[in-house]
Amino acid sequence: MIRISGLKEEVEQNVTTASVDGLTPAQQLGHLRERILPLVETQSRTLCEEVLPELRRDGIDVTDYESLSRYEKEALREYFNEKVLPVLTPLAVDPSHPFPYISPLSLNLGLMVTAPEGKPLGPGQNHEPRFVRIKVPSLVPRLIPVGLSGSRFILAEDLIDAHMATLFPGMEISSSHRFRVTRDADIEIREEEAQDLLSVIQEELRQRRFGAPVRLEVSSDMPAQMIDYLTESLNLDETDVYKIDGPLAVQELMSLYDCDRPELKDDPLVPVVPEWTAKRESIFDAISERDRLVHHPYDSYDCVTEFINQAVADDDVVAIKICLYRTGPDSPIPPALIQASEKGKQVTVLIELKARFDEEHNIEWAQKLDQAGVHVVYGVMGLKTHGKLTLVVRREGDKLRRYVHIASGNYNPTTSCTYTDLGMFTADEEIGRDATELFNFLTGYSQQSEYRKLMVAPVSLREKFYALFDREIAHQRAGRPARVVAKFNRLADHEMIEKLYEVSRAGVQIDLIVRGICMLRPGIPGLSENISVRSVVGRFLEHSRVFYFENGGDEELYIGSADWMARNLKHRIEVVSPVSDPNSKRYLKDVLLEAYLRDNTRARQLQSDGSYRPVLEKADQEFDSQTYFFERSPGNA
Repeated sequence: MIRISGLKEEVEQNVTTASVDGLTPAQQLGHLRERILPLVETQSRTLCEEVLPELRRDGIDVTDYESLSRYEKEALREYFNEKVLPVLTPLAVDPSHPFPYISPLSLNLGLMVTAPEGKPLGPGQNHEPRFVRIKVPSLVPRLIPVGLSGSRFILAEDLIDAHMATLFPGMEISSSHRFRVTRDADIEIREEEAQDLLSVIQEELRQRRFGAPVRLEVSSDMPAQMIDYLTESLNLDETDVYKIDGPLAVQELMSLYDCDRPELKDDPLVPVVPEWTAKRESIFDAISERDRLVHHPYDSYDCVTEFINQAVADDDVVAIKICLYRTGPDSPIPPALIQASEKGKQVTVLIELKARFDEEHNIEWAQKLDQAGVHVVYGVMGLKTHGKLTLVVRREGDKLRRYVHIASGNYNPTTSCTYTDLGMFTADEEIGRDATELFNFLTGYSQQSEYRKLMVAPVSLREKFYALFDREIAHQRAGRPARVVAKFNRLADHEMIEKLYEVSRAGVQIDLIVRGICMLRPGIPGLSENISVRSVVGRFLEHSRVFYFENGGDEELYIGSADWMARNLKHRIEVVSPVSDPNSKRYLKDVLLEAYLRDNTRARQLQSDGSYRPVLEKADQEFDSQTYFFERSPGNA
C-alpha cells in the first residue's frame, strides 16, 4: 500500500535515478517480486500444512462444506438465508453494468454466469458468459461456527460458494474463485498549500479508498482467462498478480485466538506495578527522589496513565503539554486531558494528523479536544512529530517545577501490551527547560537550534550522534575503553551507515540490535569487521530504542523515539534523552542490552551477504530475552 505503490508511481513517471543500492525503481520492483513470491508460498504452506492441521488435532477445525453432515448443512443453510443472503450484492458486468469498484483489501468471489440456451436475459442479450463479482460482506464473520461446540468453523466465502445457486436461480454458473485487491494508500499532502490541514487530511482519507490498484491476490485455482480479465480491468499486469494456495486475508483468522483454549496459548504474563508508584501517595514525590525508568509491557502501563491522571487531579499542577502520535480509539489519555482543561489547567496537545493509518482516530480526538477548550496544534509544517514527550508544570511552594516523561512508544495503552518500549520520568531541571523550549518550537515559531541535554531531530540529532561516535574513535585511538551498543527498529540512512563503517574501521566494537530493515552489511574485512547485527523477533514487537557509549569507561546511555533512518533524522521531530540515574543505567546496560545480546532463542544474526541465520551459541539452556524481562523489571529497582 505504501512502498510498492511509491515505486510504481516512480516507474510510471519514468524515474530512472538509482537509489543508494544502485537500483532504479523498475529494478527494485523486480527484485522485490523475486523476494515476495517465496514468502507468499511459505506463508500459505505453513498455514495449510502446519498451523491448521495442528489446530485440527487439538480439536479446533476450519473445515470445508462438503465434510459437514446433513444436519449441519441444514443449519448453515438457515444461517445463510437469514444472516448472509440479505447483505450480498452480486454485481454483473455487461454493456450496461461497468466493471465494479473493488474496495481495498476486501475479499471477493468471481465467477461466470450464463443464461440457459433459449432463455436470453432480455431483448438484445446473448448467451455469452458474464463476469460477476460478489463481495464477502464485512458484517459477516469470516469464521462461521458449525454446531454448538465453538471449535468448528467454516469460512464465510465457502458458505457463500455452497449456496451460489440461490443468488442466480435459473442461470448456469461456473465455479467461483477468490480474489483481493490492494490499493495505493499513501496520502500526499502539500502542507505549504493547505489552509486547513485537518480538512485537507480528511479529504485525502476519503480519497484513499480510491487509490490506484497495486496488487491482485487470487486463489491458485483461478483460470488464466479470469486473471487476465481482472488485471486488464484493474489496469494491472502479470507482475502485480500473486497466486495464493489457501485462504486469502489470513489475518482475519486471528479470531481463532478467541477460542477458550488457554493451554494452546502463550502462558499469561502479568505486568509488574512499579513499587515506587504504589508506595507513595504522589507520583511526583517518587519522581522528585530520582529518575524512574519503566520497561513495557513488563512494567504496567498504568504508571503512565497514573502520571497523567494525577496531573489532572492535582490542584498544584498548572499546565500539561503532550505529544500524541498514535492514540488509538479507546485511549484514556485524551479524555483525561479534556477533564484537565475543564478544571482550568492549561492543556496543550500536539496531535500528529499524519500518523499513517491512524489519521482518522487522531482527527476524531483532535476535534473532541478542541471542542473542550484544549489548545490543539498539528506540529511543524513539513515535519511529522514522532517524539514521545509529556511535560507537567507543578506549583511547589513559590516555584514552578517541571516533570517530564520521555518514551520510545506511543501514548497508546493497547499497543503497550504487545510492544516493548522504554519510558523515563524525570524532574531534571535542564531536561524540563529543554522540554519547555521544544514545545514552544512545536506550538509557535521559535527557531530553537540547541538544547541542554535533549537530542532533537531534525535540529541536531544526527550531529550529536556523530559527535558521540567521534568520541568513541578518540578513546579507541588513545587506548581507552570504546564500544557502541544500540537497539532500535530500522537502519536505512546511508550517511549514518557510512559513519558506522568509519567507527568500525577505527577499531571500535559496534553491536547493533535492529528488529527490522538493516541496510548495513556487517563483518566485511576492512569496512565493518567490528560490527555485529542481530534481530530479535518474539512474542512482543520490539519497539524500544536505547543507545550505549562506553566513553572511556564513563558510560553514557540514551533512550528515545528515533530510528536511524533518513525520515527520523531529517523529516521528523524526534527526541532522545540521556539517562543519568545509576539504577536505570545499570538496568539498560547489564539487564536489557545484555539480555538481547545473550538471546539464543529469538535472535537471528545478520550475515555479510544480507541473509539472516539463527544464533548458534553453545549454551546449557535456551535463553529467551522477553521471558527473562518479566523476571527482571526496572520498575521495582
